[in-house]
Amino acid sequence: MEQLAFYIFSAIMLGFAASVVVNRNPVTSALSLVVSFVGLAALFVMLNAYFIGIIQVLVYAGAVMVLFLFIIMLMDIKAEKRRELNLVAFGGGIAVTLGFVAQLATVLSKFTPGRAKMSPLANEGSDVKLVGHELFTNYNFHLQVIGVLLLVSTIGVVVLSRRATK
Repeated sequence: MEQLAFYIFSAIMLGFAASVVVNRNPVTSALSLVVSFVGLAALFVMLNAYFIGIIQVLVYAGAVMVLFLFIIMLMDIKAEKRRELNLVAFGGGIAVTLGFVAQLATVLSKFTPGRAKMSPLANEGSDVKLVGHELFTNYNFHLQVIGVLLLVSTIGVVVLSRRATK
């Protein structure tokens, strides 16, 4: 049953991730990304990483996607118009994709540690404690850089969306 649920949530996640790229309407793409995030959160919950799954829904599917939708609405982005199909570029894209899949299959078939069963993780406390300890000890600088990057990007969005006054 667990394996079936894994395949269902993986298919949902991958299907809606492809829908993000294929859709021409940016609002539909953003909502497809929300469903893809929820599928990913379900996979985290199946791995008993409840905290990461919940944070995935709250932060990414909630806050980040609300920000994306706000920006899409603010900039009044319309659906992309259809263009004529360039057969040479389409054929090249298919060839590159098939080459990538063949290379990936070759590498994965020779990767024997990936077939070994994973040993259970040491339960040293709650997920929140483990994630917090890891973030604030080993990745503190990275966390600060991401905070500054988000602040600068927020200021940039406000400056770019401001209307010129005459």
